[in-house]
Amino acid sequence: MTDWLSPDEWQAVALSLKVALWAVVISLPLGVWVAHLLARKSFWGKSLLNGLVHLPLVLPPVATGYILLSLFGRRGPVGGFLEETFGLVLAFRWTGAVLAGAIMAFPLMVRAIRLAIEAVDPKLEQAAGTLGASQLWVFLTITLPLILPGVIAGAVLAFAKAMGEFGATITFVSNIPGETQTLPSAIYAFLQVPGGEASAFRLVGLSIAVAMAALIFSEYVSRRVADRITGK
Repeated sequence: MTDWLSPDEWQAVALSLKVALWAVVISLPLGVWVAHLLARKSFWGKSLLNGLVHLPLVLPPVATGYILLSLFGRRGPVGGFLEETFGLVLAFRWTGAVLAGAIMAFPLMVRAIRLAIEAVDPKLEQAAGTLGASQLWVFLTITLPLILPGVIAGAVLAFAKAMGEFGATITFVSNIPGETQTLPSAIYAFLQVPGGEASAFRLVGLSIAVAMAALIFSEYVSRRVADRITGK
């Protein structure tokens, strides 16, 4: 199978998997917290927060990438601070692709987890609270186990979205082979050169296979977790 793809193609696949995995890892804790905040809390600015969370879904991806470049580029306020303080450079690096993928995938993750939280009867959480349990302990022992299928679904959706992200990624980190060339960027690059259609076709097929495998795995794990929770 190693002969099926060229080294450059395998490199793009490996980078995409790494970027998507890290995008989920760094955004999942924040996604769970924001989803719980939107589902269970009432506060001033809730509509604004909800709008900001879902903004990447309606903004052109290139616009999102330009905002990231302006903020997190070496001359940007955040990017300059990160480089001077921690030596961390995001623009035109694979780490920047992780940031772009995480931001573009965040709305899908939050929505899936929020729907799962809203499906949980608040009386269960309130009952645990009346017994003296802290809000954090109630969430960890009552809410989180019940919403675990939704968390898994949100993580898989975010993984698939981050792996397929193109517009924001190519604007923020460009399309550098071996450094920032992810699967969508590689497909685009192959389509720009004569004779590259075969490579693009192989990568498209692989993208479909990975996405389907992720969805099937998510469905299987969610069902297993749900059956365990309900005692089936």
